[in-house]
Amino acid sequence: MRTLPILLTAALWVSARAGDTKPQPAFYQWAPTPPMGWNSWDCFGTAVNEELTKANADYMAGTLLKFGWQYIVVDIQWYQPTAGGWDYAPQPQLAMDEYGRLIPASNRFPSAAGNTGFKALADYCHAKGLKFGVHLLRGIPRQAVEHNTPILGTSYRAAEVADKTDPCPWNPDMWGVDTTKPGAQQYYDSVFKLYAEWGIDFIKVDDLTEPYHSGEVEAIRKAIDQCGRPIVFSTSPGDTALAQGPHVSANANMWRISGDFWDKWAALKEQFDRCAKWTPYRAPGHFPDADMLPLGGVRQPGGWTAFTKDEQYTVMTLWSICNSPLMFGGHLPKNDEFTLALITNPEVIAVNQHAANGRQLYRNADAIAWVADAPASKDKYVALFAVGDAPPYAPDKAAFKSELVTRATPGQAVAVDVDITAANRLVLMVDTGGDDYACDHAAWVEPRLIGPNGEKKLTDLAWLSATSGWGTTHVNKNVQDGPLIVNNKNAAYGIGAHSPSIIEYELPAGYTRFKATAGLEKGGVDQTGGATVRFYVFLAGPGMGDASAGPQVAVQLSDLGFAGPCKVRDLWKHEDMGTVTGKFTTQIRNHGAGLYRISPAHPDK
Repeated sequence: MRTLPILLTAALWVSARAGDTKPQPAFYQWAPTPPMGWNSWDCFGTAVNEELTKANADYMAGTLLKFGWQYIVVDIQWYQPTAGGWDYAPQPQLAMDEYGRLIPASNRFPSAAGNTGFKALADYCHAKGLKFGVHLLRGIPRQAVEHNTPILGTSYRAAEVADKTDPCPWNPDMWGVDTTKPGAQQYYDSVFKLYAEWGIDFIKVDDLTEPYHSGEVEAIRKAIDQCGRPIVFSTSPGDTALAQGPHVSANANMWRISGDFWDKWAALKEQFDRCAKWTPYRAPGHFPDADMLPLGGVRQPGGWTAFTKDEQYTVMTLWSICNSPLMFGGHLPKNDEFTLALITNPEVIAVNQHAANGRQLYRNADAIAWVADAPASKDKYVALFAVGDAPPYAPDKAAFKSELVTRATPGQAVAVDVDITAANRLVLMVDTGGDDYACDHAAWVEPRLIGPNGEKKLTDLAWLSATSGWGTTHVNKNVQDGPLIVNNKNAAYGIGAHSPSIIEYELPAGYTRFKATAGLEKGGVDQTGGATVRFYVFLAGPGMGDASAGPQVAVQLSDLGFAGPCKVRDLWKHEDMGTVTGKFTTQIRNHGAGLYRISPAHPDK
């Protein structure tokens, strides 16, 4: 595997992007396009181990590498032998060498036995054509300070460089490092020297930029440049202050612009403003980072993204048009066909990797438009988004809408009976009932299709997609993977969810009615507060229209710099849409997005 020559930050290079001839720091060439990879946090939290890491590396090498995905990143607390889940144990005993440097817990990463660190795991990834990265918290281990370990190659010790007034506020592992103290830079140098020996290609440093620690940012930059290996530098978490744009872009390859991004529509909608305001600092080698992609099998075991399919298109479209790094958060081997297609669309990936000057064109209450330059042409990439607060499926288009179901509802449930004649798609939705979905455990009890030839359990069909506002949608169990109980009765069969929830099915032919009991599940009844839900059934088919249809969204061709007619290509569908004049208008599904390449119909005019 070819490696780049190591150059100090003082050395400069010239970006290959057309028209960009300003000399840049040498480390920019280590990530000239947004890094693409996998990170263990969204799927495993602190519980990731060597077996799981290799499983994701195997999948990436066999399925995703040819599309540009290449980084395998082990997130937080790989050095904590008993770590598990998304919480942090107080006063943990960490795996650490004699110089106060964290090393992998060998019970979780067996190939690290004998103080060999991550070298074997990095070699495993490199042999597959991949790159390997790890997470690190800013600072020095509290355990090292307690033991006052020596700093490699110096007469200084851990307690002399630690800043106990500046600990990580949410994790008990580290004290800050006072970079004005003798020995502080040498400590960071020793850490990155070790990482270089392991073969690390990527480092995500947490608790660094919110609040912003300029001294440690610079110390890490210097340590990387002196370590003898090109290591891509990612800072975390956000919201990084925009005023730090000049400093962070001069020191890091990517930096977080928000806190942890999870699979909620409200969080996704907030990312638009953040991506737009960071536009001045987006260029080859340094990228504002909108955070990991909480798609596919997040929150393992058993979890799945709560984003609807339309919202997943929005995530990938926004991250692509604004050149955000693409770090997939789900357990890759669990990918379904939809998720795989979502992250392997070559025309969309090309936008993420090669679009230039991405910027927001306009925003209103219902729609957002972005535009970017396509490489080596007059073409433009255009991203259109429907961001109104209407739910993905409009309630006034429901074939069935229940009354509010609460603890006081007789039987804590309602009967559902819907004519599905001629429908080819069935959508079951639960909303919050207006109480911010606290404890809104819901159940579809004995959902079934009825026709001239008998009944069919809906649970015998595989859904197209299923989301749950909390927990995971389950067949024959509740969202907590326990018994499905409504009105103190165990359901013979059914579906457990939590508002807001949308479950989509392709309907087989020959059935005329859908029946079920829709109720408040015991998990909500037993808790205080909340527990109010409303149930909907939507149908789609010939003559029924689209219950999730959103607004018409338009862009003026003159705003894109075009004076004449233009050709339009839909990049998600790989379809040419014909020629337009004056403006391009299309309907975007609620919470959804479209991504297009617009070209002058007569390039020479």
